[in-house]
Amino acid sequence: MPFMVRGFYNNNPLTLTSGTAKEAFAKAIEWHVVEKFSNISISDGIKNYTIAEFSLVMALKDIANTIRFGTNRL
Repeated sequence: MPFMVRGFYNNNPLTLTSGTAKEAFAKAIEWHVVEKFSNISISDGIKNYTIAEFSLVMALKDIANTIRFGTNRL
């Protein structure tokens, strides 16, 4: 599933499409921390997330997968 990262630099909108959630998250963090972009969002094609919301959703999904498959990764 493709993910779209959006942000603004000097009031100019920028968009990047990424193939994985991990790549999209990494790019969003890079844009926020290194490039100082503003209003960054990550879209899964259904919903737009802030960086914090996206990291929470991905963490909860990872926890659910860990519990579902019974692996003890702690």
